[in-house]
Amino acid sequence: MYQYVKRIIDLILSLIGLIVLSPAFLVLIILIKLDSKGPVLFKQKRVGIHKMHFNILKFRTMKIDTPKDMPTHLLENPEQYITKMGKFMRKTSLDELPQIINILKGDMSIIGPRPALWNQYDLIAEREKYGANDVPAGLTGWAQINGRDELPIEVKAKLDGEYVKRIGFGMDIKCFFGTIVSVLKSDGVVEGGTGKIEHKETVNKGSI
Repeated sequence: MYQYVKRIIDLILSLIGLIVLSPAFLVLIILIKLDSKGPVLFKQKRVGIHKMHFNILKFRTMKIDTPKDMPTHLLENPEQYITKMGKFMRKTSLDELPQIINILKGDMSIIGPRPALWNQYDLIAEREKYGANDVPAGLTGWAQINGRDELPIEVKAKLDGEYVKRIGFGMDIKCFFGTIVSVLKSDGVVEGGTGKIEHKETVNKGSI
C-alpha cells in the first residue's frame, strides 16, 4: 500500500522541485557550457527496480574523453577527468538534480537504494541477498546518509537491505532530512576511492 502513496509523493515533490529549481537549472547549464566543451547532461545506463535498465540523468561533471560506464572510484587518477565546475557540483550533489526528471518518469523514487551501474555485477548480486533490487532505486537513501562513497560494497548492500526491511513513511522522512544534513556537510564524498570506512555500530542500530 505504501508503494502507491510513495509514488504519489514522488510525483508531487518532483514536479514542485522541477518548477522551484528551474532558475538553478538555468544557471548550472550556463556555467557548465562556459566551463568545458560537451553536452550539459550526462546519460548513463543504470539498474532500477527488478534489475530493469534505464538511463539516469546527471549534469555532466567530467570531460568528454572520460572512459564510459566505469565507476569513478575505478578510474586511475579520476581528478584529471573532473571539470572545475564538476568538482563543485559533485561536492554539493548539484549534479544529481536532473534525476528529478527520472523520478517524474517513474524510473526512480526520491528515496531508495542508489541505482547501480549496469556492469556493477558485484553490487547488484550483493543487493539481491537483501531484496534491495526489488524496490525502486532512489535519488538518495539509507546508505547515502551512512557513508556514501566511503562504504564497502558489502556494507552498502546491507544498508540497502535495512532500508527494504524498514521501508515506510517514517524511514523515508529520516533519509530525506538525513540527506540534507549530509549534503551540507559533504559527508562521504570520495573521488577515486570506496570502502574507506567500516559499518558502524550506530548504523546497525538505525541511528543517523
